[in-house]
Amino acid sequence: MKISVRNLEPTKVKLTITVDPEEFNPYLDAARKEIAKQVNIPGFRKGHVPGKIIDQRIGFAAVAGEAVNNGVPEFYSKALEEKQIHPMSQPEIDVQEVPESAKDETKLKFTATVERRPDIELPELDGLEIDVPKAQVTDEDVNNRLESLRQRFGTLVGVDRPAAKGDFANIDLDAQIDGESVDSQEGVSYELGSGTMLDGLDEALEGLSAGEETSFNSKLQGGEHEGEEALVKVKVNSVKTEELPELDDDFAQDASEFDTLDELKADVRKAAERDAEGRQATEARDAFIAKLEEGAEIPVPKGVKADMLEQQLKNVTADPSKATDEQKADAEKQVVKELTDQMVLDALAEKLDVKVSQADVTNFLASIAQQYGMDPSAFIQAIVKNGQLGSAVQEVGRSKGLLAGMRAVTFKSEGETLDLSSFLGEAAEDEESESVEAASAAAAVADELAKKDDDENTDDAE
Repeated sequence: MKISVRNLEPTKVKLTITVDPEEFNPYLDAARKEIAKQVNIPGFRKGHVPGKIIDQRIGFAAVAGEAVNNGVPEFYSKALEEKQIHPMSQPEIDVQEVPESAKDETKLKFTATVERRPDIELPELDGLEIDVPKAQVTDEDVNNRLESLRQRFGTLVGVDRPAAKGDFANIDLDAQIDGESVDSQEGVSYELGSGTMLDGLDEALEGLSAGEETSFNSKLQGGEHEGEEALVKVKVNSVKTEELPELDDDFAQDASEFDTLDELKADVRKAAERDAEGRQATEARDAFIAKLEEGAEIPVPKGVKADMLEQQLKNVTADPSKATDEQKADAEKQVVKELTDQMVLDALAEKLDVKVSQADVTNFLASIAQQYGMDPSAFIQAIVKNGQLGSAVQEVGRSKGLLAGMRAVTFKSEGETLDLSSFLGEAAEDEESESVEAASAAAAVADELAKKDDDENTDDAE
């Protein structure tokens, strides 16, 4: 097999693959046997028709077509492996030459155009030190957690006064465009100042009492009229304020297993310290990836980027064509970051010669199924059926490579070496134990990342 590679872009190549007859003939023979199982030819038992008869009765073109369908994917995979090309998308295959008869010496020739992972030069990990901010817990952190706990035990009490920030108003909403109602809701409970609904709603409600109503202009946030300007009429049905319990020993006994408030505070501080250590592990991970990418110009595949960008915008807005410039810019930044991180972690896993076992993939998929309350066996079968197993293998490889890479460097905070073994695990003595450690450690880091992302989303909302 002869392979030539032409670089079209930094992340796109065109392979021209020419297959010698002796390499293609086994596929022709296999095609004849497969066709023989499916046809009835007088004088021959089904499945025992000689190849020459198949060529004569069915036609060599049909045989060659079957052989091409089965052989091209395998020749393409071998070419990628030989040329050490890492595809990022499905290839565009163009079959250019195929033998026209069993005696035709024409060689099978096809091209494959595919987006690829660019060459990435990673720094040496031995002796690498990475600084991470110190995990700190302040009295304010503890007080905020206690306040959240108080709110869980708070009660809403009706008040006979105008609504103010922090109150809960029961409201009716009616959005109108050109005098026609396009959306309405009744009996909605809304916390003033939360900013979780329409722009301008907080300002409109503040100062209104039960039974009063007003209107304001705002852009709709969802539905078929998303992004359109509407006149929103709002009526206040009732105003309630939240009454919180006193922070004392009685509250500690009602809200926890502790007898005193001091004991509850100590437990809350310990939980805050654990969370701070988890956030520090996430910051260490982010700093590690940033170190791998430091100073490197890593191009991303244009086609893959475009597909991911479209999907990202669908997650942001029902109609991506109506996305704002800010939404598009944010989505593009996120997609480029995600793609870059994926490619760097793939390169790292390759550099560290990470092995992914069947148990690794099974554990990974089972954990996802459990997270979404699905039957693991059914979930794994669906992944295989939909052709997504390769993506799962890649994801596991990235996680294992990330953990192995982080274990190979030294993390420091204010000059002191950090012990992240509770998140990263220890180097395993065998593949099975490494699989278990990688799965649990990856889950721990992923959980902390999810918490961090939730916190960031909350901060953005505020």
